[in-house]
Amino acid sequence: MSEFYPGQSLLEILSVTGLLGGGAAWLAGRAIAQTWRPVWHVVCYMVILGAAVRFGHFALFDAKLLSLSASAGDTAYLVALGCLSWRVTRTTQMVGQYPWLYERVSPVSWRERAPAAPGPHLEGTASS
Repeated sequence: MSEFYPGQSLLEILSVTGLLGGGAAWLAGRAIAQTWRPVWHVVCYMVILGAAVRFGHFALFDAKLLSLSASAGDTAYLVALGCLSWRVTRTTQMVGQYPWLYERVSPVSWRERAPAAPGPHLEGTASS
């Protein structure tokens, strides 16, 4: 950990990147999905959030501000968590908005519903 995050303890990394940054990434991914925007928006916003998280490490714990490895690690974690949140939210939207078309397969995927079987044909009823 010391090569990737020079001069930082595990507690510092978990608190700023894990809890603060991760929580913000989850909420941002969910908000982006709720407004029906594409997933590439998540990536763009997580790059900005990654810079804010790196600044949080710098301001709170006197960590190196321009550490390429730490910035890349923070941003990769935030992108992964933001995209996961986006996908979970999009799955919920698709199966909630179009329940006759889609069914949930897992928390992150859905599929088209099988066509409904035709109802039984009632013979012997008056047709005119």
